[in-house]
Amino acid sequence: MRRSAAQTRLHILDAAYALFWRQGFLRVSMDEIATRAGITKRALYQHFTSKDALMAATLACSSELALKHLKQFHLPVTTGHELIESYFTQLRDWANKPKYSGGGFTRAAIELADLRGHPARAIARKHKSAVEKWLADELAAAGIPAADHRAQEVMLLTEGAMALMLIHGDPGWANSAARAAKRLLQTSPTFGPRRQLSAR
Repeated sequence: MRRSAAQTRLHILDAAYALFWRQGFLRVSMDEIATRAGITKRALYQHFTSKDALMAATLACSSELALKHLKQFHLPVTTGHELIESYFTQLRDWANKPKYSGGGFTRAAIELADLRGHPARAIARKHKSAVEKWLADELAAAGIPAADHRAQEVMLLTEGAMALMLIHGDPGWANSAARAAKRLLQTSPTFGPRRQLSAR
């Protein structure tokens, strides 16, 4: 049965996602993506005019799915500590999978560090901001003071844990991050104004 244009587009995004996350965003060629998607390179360019556009679309799709998963994070948690435990347990379980290759949004931003205006970087930044907001909202709902500041700190621990789990191949770094985050929740907030996210 012939696929519709929308179905073909999704098939391309699935193929690109698998290759980008496994091999890196810059190392993968459009030829490889077309081959994995089972279409011609010409057909691929009919859906995405450039590799940059495909990278951005792949990250946008991945962000949508990841944020949807976060919003379904309805576990029986009633305290900040329980939220942190559940959050980092899921991070550890993810890193424990055989093909764990770190956070794709962070990897994309690093690979494109010299291309500030690249659309994929903007999507990665938007995604991280959305995750931080989700954390702030959840911590506030759990009664944690200065939840926006705490969310910022938990994001730092998350990024550090993801990087070190990738470097060392040890998911136990998520447990260390969880312990550090729980200690943060116990301290009294003495912060100045909340830092503003860069719009660049």
